[in-house]
Amino acid sequence: MTDNARAPHVHHLRVRRTARYYTLGGSASTSGATRTVWLVLHGHSQLAGTFIRFFADLATDDTLVIAPEAMNRYYLVGPERAPASERPVGATWMTREDRASEIADYVEYLDTLYDDVIAERVRAGAQLNVIGFSQGAATATRWLVHGRAPVQRLVLWGGLLPPETDLFRTNERLRRTALTIVIGTRDQYIDEEALGAERARLDAAGLPYELVRFDGGHVITRSVFPRLRELTGVSDR
Repeated sequence: MTDNARAPHVHHLRVRRTARYYTLGGSASTSGATRTVWLVLHGHSQLAGTFIRFFADLATDDTLVIAPEAMNRYYLVGPERAPASERPVGATWMTREDRASEIADYVEYLDTLYDDVIAERVRAGAQLNVIGFSQGAATATRWLVHGRAPVQRLVLWGGLLPPETDLFRTNERLRRTALTIVIGTRDQYIDEEALGAERARLDAAGLPYELVRFDGGHVITRSVFPRLRELTGVSDR
């Protein structure tokens, strides 16, 4: 038997999955009453049901907040720490394993969510804004570049554009979308050097952006919400 015969061969099979998402606000019964939709993408090891609560201040009768959950869930601690019934669970959008398939799958997932839940509201005049936190920042950017939703503002919070994004040759979807970067002054994952390199990269590509800083770490803080409302033309209620 040759060495090649002993080596495993990788294959891919498309299957159906059931995805979970949460909403806040948007209690008006008709899509035409929705003025603003905020799609918020959680970070690594978080769950959407907990994450969406950070954005409760944005939700009103005419502002809908939607938090889709990544479909890769896992226990955050091992069996030696706690039984399965007590172990906390988190989710991740992707890992380095089978990376291209993971990205394609979540882009398709978010496109389907847009078609089923958001598109009618956008056609009726609602503004779609996306916030990606931490790992969700890369997820949000890839969806904007490769998906089909007409995003008006992309907010990267505690995260930067994914490194493979070619700012010089990327499609026009990114250039047509208003970009906001939100970084805490004590963010343990994005220091001043990393932020400076990202700003230089954006400036070199001629890609405009708004930088919002706040006094804090790698967290969501309501103190930034008034500025986001101002940038998106939504009154601070």
